[in-house]
Amino acid sequence: MLTRRAGLEANQGVRWESAGAGEFTIEMTDLAARGTEITLHLKEGQDDLLSGWKLRSVIRKYSDHIVQPIMMKKEPGYQDPEDKSEPVAADEDETVNQASALWVRPKSEITDEQYTEFYKHVGHDFEDPLTWTHARVEGKTEYTQLLYVPARAPFDLWDRNARHGVKLYVRRVFIMDDAEQLMPLYLRFVRGVVDSNDLPLNVSREILQESKDIESIRNGCTKKVLGMLSDLANSEDAAEKEKYAKFWGEFGKVLKEGMGEDHANKDRIAALLRFASTLADTTDETVSLADYIGRMKPEQEKIYYVTAETFNAAKNSPHLEVFRKKGIEVILLSDRVDEWVVSHLSEFEGKPMVSVAKGGLDLGKLEDEAEKKEQETAAGEFKELTEKIGKSLGERVKEVRVTHRLTDSPACLVADEHDVSGNLARILKAAGQKAPASKPILEINPQHPVVLRLKYEDKRFDDWAAVLFDQALLAEGGQLDDPATFVKRMNQLMLEMSGS
Repeated sequence: MLTRRAGLEANQGVRWESAGAGEFTIEMTDLAARGTEITLHLKEGQDDLLSGWKLRSVIRKYSDHIVQPIMMKKEPGYQDPEDKSEPVAADEDETVNQASALWVRPKSEITDEQYTEFYKHVGHDFEDPLTWTHARVEGKTEYTQLLYVPARAPFDLWDRNARHGVKLYVRRVFIMDDAEQLMPLYLRFVRGVVDSNDLPLNVSREILQESKDIESIRNGCTKKVLGMLSDLANSEDAAEKEKYAKFWGEFGKVLKEGMGEDHANKDRIAALLRFASTLADTTDETVSLADYIGRMKPEQEKIYYVTAETFNAAKNSPHLEVFRKKGIEVILLSDRVDEWVVSHLSEFEGKPMVSVAKGGLDLGKLEDEAEKKEQETAAGEFKELTEKIGKSLGERVKEVRVTHRLTDSPACLVADEHDVSGNLARILKAAGQKAPASKPILEINPQHPVVLRLKYEDKRFDDWAAVLFDQALLAEGGQLDDPATFVKRMNQLMLEMSGS
C-alpha cells in the first residue's frame, strides 16, 4: 500500500507491505500525488478473482450498501446482466454498489414495492413477503432492524441444525449471511437485516455468542416480531386476519416451540397460539385461548384440553363424553409439539390449563349437588367390583375406580395427576426415549351394560376385565402388547354370548 496525506511533501509518502501472516513492514517513500493506492497480490489458484464479474459479485455481496460508491472500469463489451442497454466501450467508469442502504432511509420515503423487492433480494424468494417491520432502535444499543415474515415455509424449516437467521451488517458493511444468534430458533423463518452501530467490523460467530450487545439486539428483534404477529392476529381488518391465518398454517407448529424455549415471552407466544376445538369439531386451528375464555360458561373456572396422536383420536376420545353432554368446549391437540406446549403452559390469564385425561375430574361449579351425590353413591355400590377388577388386572393398572367422565363408553384410561400422559409416553417411545415408569388408572362407567354384566360375572371375569382394559387402551390411541390374545379372547366371549 502506498499513501500520502494531503499537505505533506512528496518525500513523506509511506509504503506498507504485508504477506497477510501477521507481520508487516513500513518505510518512507516518494509519492508525487496525495491519496492511497492498494495493490493486492493473489495467491496461487485464485485467478478467478481477476474476473470483472467475480469482483462485482463480491462487492455487491459485502459492500453493496456502504455510503461510498465503489467504481470499476468496464471491460470491452461488458454489460451488466440487469442492464438492457447496448454494451459500452472499455475504460468507462461504473458504480458497482448501490451506495445506499434501504433500511437506513426513513420509512415514509420507502414504498411497499421497494420493501417487497428488497425482501426478494435478502430472502432469496420469488414470492412477496407476508408482512414486515422496520424500526431504528436508539439507546444503550443502537441498531436498525428490517425483518420480514415469508408467505411460505422454506423446505428446510424443520431442520433445527440448518443455519437460519437474518443478515448482519455493521455500519452498513455486510458481516454475516445467517447470524442465527440474532433470532431464537422458534423464529428461524424470519428473514431480513440487522445493522448495528456498536459491533466491531471483525465480529465473529464466537464473539456473537458472548456479546451483550447481541443479546440486547436478539431480545429487541424477538419482541418486535412477536408484536408484529400480534398486530396481525388482533387486527379488525379482515385482510390482516387472513394474513395471520396464512401465517399460522405455514409456521404455527414452529412458533409453538417457543413455549418451552423462551420463558420471557411465554405469555406473548401463548396469546398467538391457535387450536382446533369441539366448538367446530374440524381440523381448522382458529381458536385462541382468549377466544376460549370468552366463551366459557359462567361457572367454568378451567381451560380443558385433550391430547392424542391424531385429530380423529382427539375428537372421538371417550374422555370428552361428559363435556359434550354439558356443552363445555374442549381444545383438541393432535400435533406432537402440543405435549411440549401444555407441559410449559400451566395457565392463561389466570385460568388453569387442565387435561381431561389426567387426574380426578373435578368440574367444580359445573356439577350440581345431585350429580355429586349420585357419583358418591355409585362409588360405594361398585367398590367391590372395582377392587375385583384391580386384583384381576394386577400390575397393568395403578387403580380402578368409578368415573363420571363417560356417558357412552364402558371404560377409559387416565393418567395420575403427576404422571406423564399415555400420549406423551408413546411419543417418547417413538423417539427412542424412555418414558418415566407409570401405570394408568382404569375408570369404569357404572351405567354401561358391559360393566353391569361384569358385576355379576364369575366364570369369565378375568377375560371380561382384560377386554375392558384393552378396549380402553385402544380408544385412547394406545397399542396392545399382545393383539393376538385380545382377538382370541374377544372371539371366545362373542361365541359364548351368541350361544347363550
